[in-house]
Amino acid sequence: MKSRKKLSLPLIIIMLCCSVLAGCGGNSAGVKVKIGEVTRSVFYAPQYVALSQNFFKDEGLEVELQTIPGGDKTMTALLSGAIDVALVGSETSIYVAQQGADDPVINFAQLTQRDGTFLFARTPGASFNWEQVRNSTFLGQRKGGMPQMAGAFALAKKGIDPATDITLIQNIDFANIAGAFASGTGDYVQLFEPQASIFEREGRGKVVASFGVESGYLPYTVFMSKKSYIGKNGDTVQKFTNAILRAQEWVESHKPEEIADAILPYFDKTDRDIVVSAVRRYQEQDTYAVHPVIDDKEWNNLLDVMENAGELKERVPAGQIVDNSFAEQAQQNMKDAAVQ
Repeated sequence: MKSRKKLSLPLIIIMLCCSVLAGCGGNSAGVKVKIGEVTRSVFYAPQYVALSQNFFKDEGLEVELQTIPGGDKTMTALLSGAIDVALVGSETSIYVAQQGADDPVINFAQLTQRDGTFLFARTPGASFNWEQVRNSTFLGQRKGGMPQMAGAFALAKKGIDPATDITLIQNIDFANIAGAFASGTGDYVQLFEPQASIFEREGRGKVVASFGVESGYLPYTVFMSKKSYIGKNGDTVQKFTNAILRAQEWVESHKPEEIADAILPYFDKTDRDIVVSAVRRYQEQDTYAVHPVIDDKEWNNLLDVMENAGELKERVPAGQIVDNSFAEQAQQNMKDAAVQ
């Protein structure tokens, strides 16, 4: 679990100002970096903060963001070179490693430390217990994806076998799951924010539980690149990670309303109060990682989740496809800046 020690406001201001000055010495033209995110979600608030607050730009980076729905599609884009960096579930890098890739995908900066989905009930009662899910129709996520595996892990902890105790629907594309539920499919659905808050406002049901809380801390969504890209662009990866850490510190030290205002340009069709609600829900359960280092305890929990889902051929040690050097250097840079 990431440490949640608060920094004083003066210290944060000093660090941010020093980092800005350091970034100004970089390439004024901006080094281009293409990011592919697996979905557009308040779940990724620190990434949008890094963009809206110009943290990437301060590091001399010109970032192009595109949304590529589905972890398999995002990974395909990364492997083909269509994008430089993927923001996607770390399980995808494990799948690549299990296939014996010559150019493995390396996780270098963690963004979220819990599953970002919630159990949404169409007809919630006055109170909820997990036994109510038994014998229901459950609209789940894609097989082998992190949301589905974390969901199955949480259900197993509650004594519910997704294969036998519920009618599980998981043949609907990620981008169409919310629409399927809205049209009447399923008693329960696994939703990210802000969709969960939107459905609550529309009276389609209610969030009754958090898969993030139930599945524990794990490197759920991580920035990753091919080993060859990192080898050729180490300075760019370091600057990228510096910006992410700044954004994580910013999110940690600001209120949901302030964060919502910073990321609203990326949710222009969503009401502000919905974004505030979603951010608050994620903040309250420690969803956002407060630094980009991927620790061994979280990595092993990820492997447990994948093992439970039957998606792990063998346990891949973190040292094989995780490189924390950029995250650790970013932390050191901040400490150095704070004492100058």
